[in-house]
Amino acid sequence: MMLTYLVLGIFFLIQMGVGILGNFFLLGLYTFTLLIGHRLRPIECLFAHLALANATVLLSKGIPHIIVCLGFKNFLDLVGCKLIIYLYHVARSVCLSITCLLSGFQVITISPSNSRGLEIKLQAQKGIVSSCFLCWCFHLLINFILLGTMHNSRYLTNNTKMRNLGYCSISTPASFNAAFFAIAFFMPDVMCLGFMTCSSAYLVLLLHRHHQQVKHIHSLHLSSTNFPEKRATQAVLLLVSTYISFYSINSSLALYNFKMEKDEPWFVATLELLAASFSAISPFVLITSDSRVLKYWHALWYRKQCLLCHSVFSHTHSQHSDLTL
Repeated sequence: MMLTYLVLGIFFLIQMGVGILGNFFLLGLYTFTLLIGHRLRPIECLFAHLALANATVLLSKGIPHIIVCLGFKNFLDLVGCKLIIYLYHVARSVCLSITCLLSGFQVITISPSNSRGLEIKLQAQKGIVSSCFLCWCFHLLINFILLGTMHNSRYLTNNTKMRNLGYCSISTPASFNAAFFAIAFFMPDVMCLGFMTCSSAYLVLLLHRHHQQVKHIHSLHLSSTNFPEKRATQAVLLLVSTYISFYSINSSLALYNFKMEKDEPWFVATLELLAASFSAISPFVLITSDSRVLKYWHALWYRKQCLLCHSVFSHTHSQHSDLTL
């Protein structure tokens, strides 16, 4: 069992480290863009809010479980436990909403442009910032109400079940109330997932139709993957499919865990690892989808490699000088 916790702790550490690196790189890049007086493109605004939500998910999941894997169990009190759960649910809901907005925005972007379509595109670009902030405000409020009500003492009966999360234990309401809160929590998720599935199918259709219309004006020496509209749409499709895959697997396992009579700590930790996987992977999907971001990433990585090589060379040269003296 100790080996299992050690392996899970290593996975949590790698996941959080890699995910935080990618998300903080995006946040730093977009913050620097704003500081030098440039405006973010609408899609970059979506990327920035998604990176912030991803970082919150990774921190709220990774840090407590790394501490648990080090051997410290139930170290949070009730207030701390509710705060961690609240932050995670808000960030997770924002991730879903922003991904949903991103798929809808991409549909509008590559849709045929008539007079009405052009007006919709302009309105969509103007409303991106307000939509992102509205997502944060809505989920901050709705999760505060639902979580506050769910763990209210008057909803807890003799049928109440204690859920052991590793870093704390928290009571869940009786079966009827649990069903009600499950519907309240997951109905918006199902609606967003349905919208993303439909928009993804529409994106594939639009992309195929557009590719058939314009391929005759492209050189035969160009690969079809070089079409800019195809590259952007493929990135959104990859992001959406990744989210849906992780969400489906995690939800199925979470439902199985909810029906179990006894919580297995390693199984709960595995669920939490899966729940944060999208937040660790998505920033690199965003980095590779934007040529400008990818250029900065390569520049930063190349500079880091040059500094490392220069440091090693200087150290080796100094050692050689000492030996010759």
